[in-house]
Amino acid sequence: MPDKLQEMETFVRVVEAGSISAAAEQLAVAKSVVSKRLSDLESRLGVQLLARTTRSLSLTDSGRSFLEQTKEILTAVDVAESSATGSRSQVQGRLRIASPLTFGLMHLNPAIREFIKRYPSVTVDIDFSDSQIDLVHGGYDLALRIADLGDSRLAARPLTRIRHAVVASPDYFKDRPLPKTPQDLLELDCLRYSGASDSRWLYTDPDGKKGAVDPTALINANNGAFLRDMAIAGSGVINQPTFISYQGICSGELIMLLEDYRWREFTAYVVYPKTRYVPLRVRTFIDFLVEYFDRDEPYWEREIASALKGGK
Repeated sequence: MPDKLQEMETFVRVVEAGSISAAAEQLAVAKSVVSKRLSDLESRLGVQLLARTTRSLSLTDSGRSFLEQTKEILTAVDVAESSATGSRSQVQGRLRIASPLTFGLMHLNPAIREFIKRYPSVTVDIDFSDSQIDLVHGGYDLALRIADLGDSRLAARPLTRIRHAVVASPDYFKDRPLPKTPQDLLELDCLRYSGASDSRWLYTDPDGKKGAVDPTALINANNGAFLRDMAIAGSGVINQPTFISYQGICSGELIMLLEDYRWREFTAYVVYPKTRYVPLRVRTFIDFLVEYFDRDEPYWEREIASALKGGK
């Protein structure tokens, strides 16, 4: 008897990946295996689901209708199995994740360790990159994004707020005064994250007035951890997310400047393709991340508040 669910899952993956070879890579099987599953499925149904050429695949009318119903069936099977046996025992398989480099290294590491302890039948493949990867064609289940979202193909759930702070080593100010206004930053050695779409340092002053400064960078780099370490070493001033600098702030290696000003804020999201059948392991991991990262006050902000309070 054919494995109907496996054939259906393979069909969905081929459509979303855009080719048999890409689907085979994502499923970690040979191309011939994927081709056979598709052929067996079409033979069993007695209809052509995909129109194949040497360069492309496209859904037939029958394939388009079957795709939507297949996704509903696969989701219903997941729900039925988890209800019958308990969701924990059914959370299994491979998770493919894309994450910003520094955030992933600093904050996904403990989160993934805890998740795998809960669900030991899950394996994780993670791609660290600050560029926005195409999830659908790349075969990723989900990604973390720290940005203003604009891709309508992606569903998104907010994880937590990401605020920026201007910080530097106290040693950097041994022979110079602390800045009193954002304009004073123009006279200092500034370290800039080169991956930002806007080089300006945006702020809101204590009276609620918005402004910006665009300091000349002594050092440009596309990695926040590198810039943080340069600041700790006394090379200059950085304006970066507190999830990168919080340990230096808590240890006293970095001091926060112009604390009465609010700097740029973003939201961290977990995003996933709207068009894709979402397996139980993916839905469970998304729910886990939403619970793990406090939406309003992430743990690094609590650590900063506690350290600053203890220092007063």
